[in-house]
Amino acid sequence: MIAFEALFNISYGLYIVGSGDKNHGNGFISNTVFQVTAEPPRFAASCNKNNYTAGFISSTGFFSVSVLRQDASPDLFGRFGFRSGKDIDKLDGMQVKYGETGVPIILNDSIACMEFTVVQTVDVGTHWLFIGELLHAEVLDDTNVPMTYLYYRQMRKGVAPKNAPTYIDRSKLAPKPHTSVFKKYQCTACGYVYDEVIEEKKFPELPADWICPSCGSEKEDFVEIIT
Repeated sequence: MIAFEALFNISYGLYIVGSGDKNHGNGFISNTVFQVTAEPPRFAASCNKNNYTAGFISSTGFFSVSVLRQDASPDLFGRFGFRSGKDIDKLDGMQVKYGETGVPIILNDSIACMEFTVVQTVDVGTHWLFIGELLHAEVLDDTNVPMTYLYYRQMRKGVAPKNAPTYIDRSKLAPKPHTSVFKKYQCTACGYVYDEVIEEKKFPELPADWICPSCGSEKEDFVEIIT
């Protein structure tokens, strides 16, 4: 038996991994970036093979990592976590600088950034594990603390997108007791809250093609707020 709730106890940070160049780039939210060696300093970043950014990392051989601060805007998670660069230009309107390797580095709500050159790519099934050697690192903001996946999940009521290596189908989780007749549901992309009392309609009764009125996320991207 696997109690999938146990996996939530593994610690992670939250980052934006970027790649590409000044002509065309992309990025995605990742909670799976970690250091694997000290000398030389090397890090691993897990990326779904279907992620648009995976192609940029493979073709350029470089990627960046932006460390998100704890109060990072929900819009960032909506744009970089629940949208595809195949459909929108994720970097449009963002604060972006291009590093020593030419890769885009997203500065919005970031407290540190790093650049890596890929030294090894490991096929781990649904994902590529890009092993990168650190080329450049800098502190952008020393007044804020980094976002953790635990904080994002518990305090921001966020969940991992389907392409994330830590994604867990909600049907596999043990059901939680409900404490009220009327409930609230929150969009994991932008933070919009659907309040059944205000809307006068139960969330499960909404049509399957209903979308978030704030960011356009699908109904399945909403999670119940447990109080």
